Amino acid sequence: MGTVVDFRSGRSAPGAIAGEGLTDVELTWVEKKIEYWIRFGSVAREKVLDQRRRIVSFRPGDVFAFVRWAANDYDTIICRVDIVRAVAEGEAHQTLPFVRPGGDILLTAQGWSKVERVLQTIDGIEQLGIAPGAVSPDHWRHVHNRMTVGQEPRTYTLDLHRAYLLRRRVQP
Repeated sequence: MGTVVDFRSGRSAPGAIAGEGLTDVELTWVEKKIEYWIRFGSVAREKVLDQRRRIVSFRPGDVFAFVRWAANDYDTIICRVDIVRAVAEGEAHQTLPFVRPGGDILLTAQGWSKVERVLQTIDGIEQLGIAPGAVSPDHWRHVHNRMTVGQEPRTYTLDLHRAYLLRRRVQP
């Protein structure tokens, strides 16, 4: 069955992570074969399935980056990053492999050069002292759109972040 860790209390509890309105992401790690991981995000719960697999869960509204890489004996099969906002029960969403029920996909990039660019963007935001999950969802959409057409995205700044936080405070 595995162990569930509730990160709010820090306690372990046996059982499944279902029916609580959380978004579950199944992670797998088989060295140099399949490597699925979370680059950023506030994990609400974690369930260890076995040595190679676990399920992490996010609360509605949380934003996280899900990185997937897989290879066979000859080459990389998939290299992809998705930045996703976890949705509330009943909220419209897109489906995404290994993410249940799915989420609001803010950014998606495939291929090592694009994935590397997204990871560098995340690093730049962290260097500002901003948690990437707290960044304006519109910025992640902007990065996605600019990369899709082969243009350089604008850099996220402290001023943009302050404006986003102020806008959030006054919106209903």
